[in-house]
Amino acid sequence: MNTIDSSPVDDGSSADLVSVTELQNQVNDLLKQLSPERLRVLADFAAYLANAESEIATQELLAIPGLLERVKQNQATSKAQYANWRTLRSDV
Repeated sequence: MNTIDSSPVDDGSSADLVSVTELQNQVNDLLKQLSPERLRVLADFAAYLANAESEIATQELLAIPGLLERVKQNQATSKAQYANWRTLRSDV
């Protein structure tokens, strides 16, 4: 009998209980049982989840004070102003 835990996945502690590989194997086994219509729904949902995760990561980065300004400043810096890190730190 194959049972599936339908409880929400917590990014932290659930990773300790079930490995990512085990989850991927479980999903792959279940994919084989789905009709093409259900696979399409699942693909749409997976795309939604990936987009939501990307959006969360973007929001976390935008919440860092001054990060966007520093990135813009670094993009505007000419490559001639860069220094080789080996000449700056020989102990690395």
